Amino acid sequence: MAPLPDGFSYAEWNATYNALSFGIAAMGSATIFFWLQLPNVTKNYRTALTITGIVTLIATYHYIRIFNSWSEAFEVASKDGGDYAVKLTGAPFNDGYRYVDWLLTVPLLLIELILVMKLPQAETVSLSWKLGLASALMVALGYPGEIQEDLSVRWFWWCLSMIPFCYVVFTLAVGLAEATSKQPSPAAASLASAARYLTVLSWCTYPFVYMVKSVGLAGPAATMYEQVGYSLADVLAKAVFGVLIWAIAAEKSAVEESGKLLPN
Repeated sequence: MAPLPDGFSYAEWNATYNALSFGIAAMGSATIFFWLQLPNVTKNYRTALTITGIVTLIATYHYIRIFNSWSEAFEVASKDGGDYAVKLTGAPFNDGYRYVDWLLTVPLLLIELILVMKLPQAETVSLSWKLGLASALMVALGYPGEIQEDLSVRWFWWCLSMIPFCYVVFTLAVGLAEATSKQPSPAAASLASAARYLTVLSWCTYPFVYMVKSVGLAGPAATMYEQVGYSLADVLAKAVFGVLIWAIAAEKSAVEESGKLLPN
């Protein structure tokens, strides 16, 4: 929980406020949608879709907490109908909720992808453990640097967290290519491939946002870019990714119900 810098403009405060509001709306809407779709997929894919809804539910809760913390940290007022003035109230802004959220949701994101691909059981268990632990380690290693102002310390923890990050990204981009090609229909294979690459794309956003405070940006502008960047990346990595998981589950359910499921 690092202290917020003083001197926020209304535009900087409002951009973060809107990004956090968007995060709440996107994650909450996605949760309702995923769980409403559970009866429309076969039982083979309901666990994956349930986990998808759990991920966005956890994210909704943490975005509400971050939003409330942000709102309480500032007093925004317009004097005599003029421009809005923004000043700190002295209440702390707790951005640690993001790391709690990621520690819970990032492993689940990978597990739901593995489950919806319906790999052999031994491979499913092995990949779930490997990718789940690697992603949790990535988040845990990133947090000590996030709360540091010393740039050399931030870079040190960034480099450490990139080791499990690269392992996960390589597994998604290369290691699951063969399993993707074995999906029961071209549409399912295409959707599985899109889910893999969306994960890689959205994940690659996080290290760059993490580096915002390490490349010359500081003060309110750096905080704004960080909050907006993380919020947009979260929506892509959870809500939009979840829609792809649902689409894969729906497509494979349709193939199974039509009796055209190909053997692995």
